Amino acid sequence: MQKSKANWIYLILLILAGEAIFVLPFVLQRVFRSTVLEVFSISNTELGLCFTYYGIAAMLSYFLGGPIADRFEPRKLIAWSLWTTALGGFIYALYPGFYVLQLLYGYWGFTTIFLFWSPMIKATRIWGGATDQGKAFGILDGGRGLVGALFGVFAVALFSNSLLENVVINLAERREAFRWAIYGSTTSIAIIGVLVWRFLKTEKAALEKVDHLSIDQIKEVIKLPSVWLLMIIILCAYMGYKTTDIVSLYAREVLFYDEIDSARIGTFLLFMRPVVGVLIGFAADRSKITLWLFISFAIMLIGSLWFTSGLGFGLLPVFLVSIFTISGGVYAARALYFAVMREGRIPLHLTGTAVGVVSVVGFTPDVFAGVIIGYLLDANPGEIGHQHVFLLLATFSALGAFCAWRYHKIGTE
Repeated sequence: MQKSKANWIYLILLILAGEAIFVLPFVLQRVFRSTVLEVFSISNTELGLCFTYYGIAAMLSYFLGGPIADRFEPRKLIAWSLWTTALGGFIYALYPGFYVLQLLYGYWGFTTIFLFWSPMIKATRIWGGATDQGKAFGILDGGRGLVGALFGVFAVALFSNSLLENVVINLAERREAFRWAIYGSTTSIAIIGVLVWRFLKTEKAALEKVDHLSIDQIKEVIKLPSVWLLMIIILCAYMGYKTTDIVSLYAREVLFYDEIDSARIGTFLLFMRPVVGVLIGFAADRSKITLWLFISFAIMLIGSLWFTSGLGFGLLPVFLVSIFTISGGVYAARALYFAVMREGRIPLHLTGTAVGVVSVVGFTPDVFAGVIIGYLLDANPGEIGHQHVFLLLATFSALGAFCAWRYHKIGTE
């Protein structure tokens, strides 16, 4: 299907918004994990508790926000989500205490999801039409990965320039350097909100929506077997994504890289996402998307077991190949799990409701993953703790592969 210039601008804005909104709560700590722990004076477990607050707020927001996406235009919902999320950045830059930090993450759990998540997914599904679902979601997630990587590069540049490449400095100087990364990210998010408000135009003929909000929307969705399988598939894939948060910390604690080099490793990981997302999206449209989803989980399983073994990680090339393997599986699964809705016979006009329902379970790692990962790392410092985390991921990878195969069977019946 030939896409017009306006349609491509529409998708580009979705990509920009789709990653920018998660920079403050997720991308910055993924790239600067060790720095975040130091400047906020918290442990891995305490950071995990912040994500638990985020996850609890997000679970409610997924459920309540899903039906709203089937009723209202995405443009205003997404723009307000970006602006309210950016406001939290100014509090973040003040380095609040642990109690306020937990409340801030709970606030972000609401602003990044309630009026944002389901509208973004539905708009992408509409863009993909009947033949380009893999392409649509592959480009979306790959593009979001590129935006996240660029945000990472931007933040690392602000941080390292503030340090003048001198990592042996006191905590006050470190905080001031990281504050620049926060302010730069916050300003960018607000600007993208303005662009979305002005240019994210939706053709009325293309936007299928319900006439009014009703509990019947939810009842119709939960009757579908594919919805229940998709819940578990997303949960397992998202657990993989949450685990990639510790790769830069692995480089710091196990391989003994300095603070800037470990942040660069985290940024390298971000650049894997756009490559994998786009390639898997185009490949999936040429065959069965559900089959590629199964293959993605199989690759994730191989990568997680490799990290668990720690074989050859003393050599940089081996470490980079292992990152490529696990991130390839994780990012491929992320790019495809919403692209299979059409094969699962989920009605287009109920996309927002379906996304809200499956996300309530699918993204529960926001509630428990941070605490579990933090506990495993703190209880077993060094390489052993990291190996335990990746062994946990191997378990979720195997479960995801099983459910993806069952979903594939539904699509071929």
